[in-house]
Amino acid sequence: MSLRVHCAMKILMLSDVYFPRVNGVATSIASFRAALIRQGHEVVLVCPEYRGDEKDEPGIWRVASRSVPHDPEDRIMRYRHVMALVCGLNPRHFDIIHVHTPFIAHYAGIALGKRFGIPVVATYHTLFEEYLHHYVRWLPQRWLRFAARRLSVHQCHQLDALIVPSRIIADTLQRYGVRTAQRVISTGLAPELFAKPTGEDDFRQRYGLPAKAPLLLFVGRAAFEKNIHFLIDMLPGVLAKHPQARLVITGEGPALEALKRHAHHTGVAEAVVFIGYLERSGSLQDAYRAADVFVFASRTETQGLVLLEAMAMATPVVSTAVMGTSEVLVDGEGCLIADDNQQDFACKVNQLLSHAPQRIALGVRGQAYAAQWHEDIKTAELVAFYRQLASS
Repeated sequence: MSLRVHCAMKILMLSDVYFPRVNGVATSIASFRAALIRQGHEVVLVCPEYRGDEKDEPGIWRVASRSVPHDPEDRIMRYRHVMALVCGLNPRHFDIIHVHTPFIAHYAGIALGKRFGIPVVATYHTLFEEYLHHYVRWLPQRWLRFAARRLSVHQCHQLDALIVPSRIIADTLQRYGVRTAQRVISTGLAPELFAKPTGEDDFRQRYGLPAKAPLLLFVGRAAFEKNIHFLIDMLPGVLAKHPQARLVITGEGPALEALKRHAHHTGVAEAVVFIGYLERSGSLQDAYRAADVFVFASRTETQGLVLLEAMAMATPVVSTAVMGTSEVLVDGEGCLIADDNQQDFACKVNQLLSHAPQRIALGVRGQAYAAQWHEDIKTAELVAFYRQLASS
């Protein structure tokens, strides 16, 4: 199919995950979708119904979905409903199909691509081999890794192209044996969204946090693969020097109760505050602004967008640099990179809490660094890739 170089594109996105379910995939979709529309392109997103009362803007098509066993947060779209919704459209209505999850969305996307005769691209958001064992505990980890890799190879070879958020994920897929064309395009950030003045004092009052207590913040899903246990384990090393410090953990998820128990068993329950999901339109910015240090230790991230969000709010980061985060973080540019052990991590946190000038200067550098990841820049890269595929 030929395509004029400067014409607007029509994109069909499919995902088994979207808001109100809060995670990195939903955030990535929202970022690219908003920027694509802003740049004059047409985007239709097909995603699950959750409660059935979602208030979505035009271009978001909700379809009937079913629950996921042992995971009350998630839903899976019903294949026949997706096909019934989309198949009646004119095949010329779309230029490309972009899949975001490897479940019903993947198989529907492949079928629709064949029916419409247009390319199908997918973003490989999640390295499943790194976390399946947290949820399927009754099977050996090596079996799960093998199954995840084989499924990834099979699905990737059904696609016309792959988008990966970091070079390390591209290399990993190549080691699996994936030969599908790949392009590294990370999720962008809207710095202006995270640069608005917010209510730092209001945030502390809202959650009963001491006005002068040093605040450490984690933002993300309360899931085992996020390695939040590590942050709780390193907290005694911070409390030894800053006994009033608090670790604020946002988000909900399957590990929430286990994390609460772990904080209690570690003896730091009074210093760990769980506050649930925060709205991205205000409450989340309040949390970033109120925090003295953003802390992160996930070993499974394909990118780690929350790191950039923290920097955009001038909140300095202490993080390990494993998997995708190693390509986001530059030591001294808004962050201190810690070794993957609790002692060094706590030492880096204490260093920032004890030296306000360094903490402030690091935050200022972080804002400049985060601006380089603007979503308009990343979306322009995505459109160029779309055009290449659609014109081939």
